[in-house]
Amino acid sequence: QVQLVESGGGSVQPGGSLRLSCSPSGFTVYYYTIGWFRQAPGEEREGVSCIGKDDGAAVYADSVKGRFTISRDNSKNTIYLQMNSLSSEDTAVYYCAAVPLNPRRPCRVLPGEYGYWGRGTQVTVSA
Repeated sequence: QVQLVESGGGSVQPGGSLRLSCSPSGFTVYYYTIGWFRQAPGEEREGVSCIGKDDGAAVYADSVKGRFTISRDNSKNTIYLQMNSLSSEDTAVYYCAAVPLNPRRPCRVLPGEYGYWGRGTQVTVSA
């Protein structure tokens, strides 16, 4: 059974950092594109970042570019999202999602393209 489990969420003050982890079970992350998405109350799900074959194949939403870094550790079968310089606008439930890897084109942070989803982890940024 394919499952994705997010961890690392929590509460942090503005300017702080968190690192989220996405650990799939039932499949090897090496063969998949992994995306991070977030959804704030009353808002639509928003694409944050995705990663293809390696760290050089990462894509970021403009809202997080320069602050967030996505990476993969295939030896641990885990994808990370390092989040720095957090602000209240980053408060949301964060989800990771997976789709089979297509090495012929860059990944995209479009929720409809991803078939496997985790249950999410809450990130709250407040003073």
